[in-house]
Amino acid sequence: MKLSYYPGCSLEGTALDYDHSVRAICRKLGIDLVEIPDWNCCGASSAHMTDHETGMRLPIRNLLLAVAAGHDILVPCAACFQRLKAADKALREDPGFWDVGDYQPDFKILHISSFLAQPEILAAMEAKVARNLAGLPIACYYGCLSLRNPRITDAANWERPETLERITTALGARPVAWSHKTECCSGSLTMARPDIAEKLVGDIVSAAVRGGAAAMVTDCPMCQANVESRQSTGIGAPAMPVFFITELLDAAMTGTYPSKQQKLHLVSSGVLSNIFRDAVMKKEESV
Repeated sequence: MKLSYYPGCSLEGTALDYDHSVRAICRKLGIDLVEIPDWNCCGASSAHMTDHETGMRLPIRNLLLAVAAGHDILVPCAACFQRLKAADKALREDPGFWDVGDYQPDFKILHISSFLAQPEILAAMEAKVARNLAGLPIACYYGCLSLRNPRITDAANWERPETLERITTALGARPVAWSHKTECCSGSLTMARPDIAEKLVGDIVSAAVRGGAAAMVTDCPMCQANVESRQSTGIGAPAMPVFFITELLDAAMTGTYPSKQQKLHLVSSGVLSNIFRDAVMKKEESV
């Protein structure tokens, strides 16, 4: 399988580990990622909040670059996915307005979790799990942008999604039932209004704790950074680590969770590294 790949800006900066894990699991699954040549920022969120045309021209350029390849486009970042989908719909509805000529590409824009949750991909992942996650109670957190507005994202189950739950279950984790999995983390306000960010993140983490989670998993780089960095110590529980879904996949398929990966987290990721350490100890004891 060959896919065009749009990493976006976050995956070359604060979420570089997200990019590494996406590429790693695709290699293990035999998926050839072809990075869109000379791609540019999608404009989220500063461009489309400032000027509508600029906010559309930026993702439009990326789509036009992808047309020649003709492959479905894999997008890990929720914000990038949202902007590329919006641009694609605008072009299909009125290509003349944007002066791009005939725009009828034969590709789909795929968010990472929807792609990985397909039955045939899930089966391939399960077959390659070297060490499962030992029933780790985990809160699957979607945030806003990969699902809403469904008129843009085409999400079929945007209020009660379950793609992350299907993936984590395939890895041997135990997704918990909780109330805040699609609540906004205030990502766009995290610098301008940290007070709002801390309140919303506190509500999200408290809900995950009430649900019995020992960790959270997400597919959005802004959510991952925001929830880990804006947690308050006043929630009456230890800080909650937030993993990328592809990070868990890579660990389970590799059978290891290296110390260099742990160091990338602002909150201790010991809950995951302990699973792998305990598995190694049990294996050594049985020899």
